Amino acid sequence: MIQAFLTGFFLGISLILAIGAQNAFVLRQGILGQHVLYVALFCSLSDALLICIGIASISFFLSSFISQFSDLLFGFSAIWLAGYGFIRLKTVFKSNSLLEIESSTSKDLLSTLSILFVLTFANPHVYLDTMVLIGSISQQFSSGHKIAFAFGASLASFVFFFSLAYGAKLLIPIMQNPNSWRKLDFLIAIVMFIISIRLAYAGNWL
Repeated sequence: MIQAFLTGFFLGISLILAIGAQNAFVLRQGILGQHVLYVALFCSLSDALLICIGIASISFFLSSFISQFSDLLFGFSAIWLAGYGFIRLKTVFKSNSLLEIESSTSKDLLSTLSILFVLTFANPHVYLDTMVLIGSISQQFSSGHKIAFAFGASLASFVFFFSLAYGAKLLIPIMQNPNSWRKLDFLIAIVMFIISIRLAYAGNWL
């Protein structure tokens, strides 16, 4: 149970740590102190919803397929996750990323959430990561452990987005240093490789 929870938690954290349009927007709102609670809550609940839908739908609609092709599914997920790891590892040596937060005039809550809605649900990667990848990886666990896995992955989103939003002003001086991004990307790559290897073993690929 604990192993399933930790797998879900660290997988969830690894998938959302990379800076992107949504995360940059959350950081910006945290720095400006605008609608911080609602922004963090919206992102966390959106991730949790997609994760639960992904795990439940794959379990329900594809149960016979999964039981028949479980080795192939775990192998595909392992390769997919390892690919993410190599992308993050590549940035360790080539990236000069700096955190730049665009300043603009204050927006009301509805406008802010509307922008965040588009940044979240118009991004195809959010569906691939939360519904397809996390949903597929969850199938290595039994029903009770699958709930723990889903809880861990969902909790990762709450921990990440609330930490990002409320700790934004503290992170700015640190994340303006390219070396900080390299260290973060290296850590993400290691976590992804570890989970990928475990999936490969579960699918009898190793």
